[in-house]
Amino acid sequence: MKIKAIITGATGMVGEGVVHQCLLNPDVESVLVVNRKPCGVKHEKLKEIIVKDFFDLSAAESQLSNYNACYFCSGVSSLGKSEKEYTRLTYDLTMNFAKTLLKLNPEIIFTYVSGTGTDSSEKGKSMWARVKGKTENDLLSLPFKGVYMFRPGYIQPTKGLNNAYKIYSLFAPLYPIWKKLFPKYVVSLEEIGNAMINTTKYGYAKKVLECKDIRLSAK
Repeated sequence: MKIKAIITGATGMVGEGVVHQCLLNPDVESVLVVNRKPCGVKHEKLKEIIVKDFFDLSAAESQLSNYNACYFCSGVSSLGKSEKEYTRLTYDLTMNFAKTLLKLNPEIIFTYVSGTGTDSSEKGKSMWARVKGKTENDLLSLPFKGVYMFRPGYIQPTKGLNNAYKIYSLFAPLYPIWKKLFPKYVVSLEEIGNAMINTTKYGYAKKVLECKDIRLSAK
């Protein structure tokens, strides 16, 4: 299976890492990066389109067809945001993008990055976790060929990339220790990218992948 992937969030840490792994992998034939601003990556397999408003994809629809995978790595922090605002930027935006791709690519496999602690019940005290939980639940209900939720905790950055969060870079030397002490909560960015590719190619027994599942799928 040759993968033709659409990737969002390439100007962020996770999206940049996933793009990097896709460009390295011979089973990924092409990558379409959909961003609000240029990601700065140049490669023969990569094409980029700039979409200023992810709530209006009409102008880009002609370029979003004939893909069999989407790695949705976009996201915003909930800090300083009301639940209404965070829901709009997380749930509404993601669902609009997903439904548009599904309409254009009925056989697409969709992968969404949420995070450890996401609340599938949608009833917990944590606002971000409820919103992420609802987003996951409603994505899982859509008739994609395949759909997977990735829930990373601490993410070990990939050396040489530009968009690692500063705090992650500071903690990077401790990763070998954390991996032994807290294996349920840590994963590398390289493993996330490889796991996305492998779930697209081979599937996975679970639809919601915690850190342990991500590592297993990456092998």
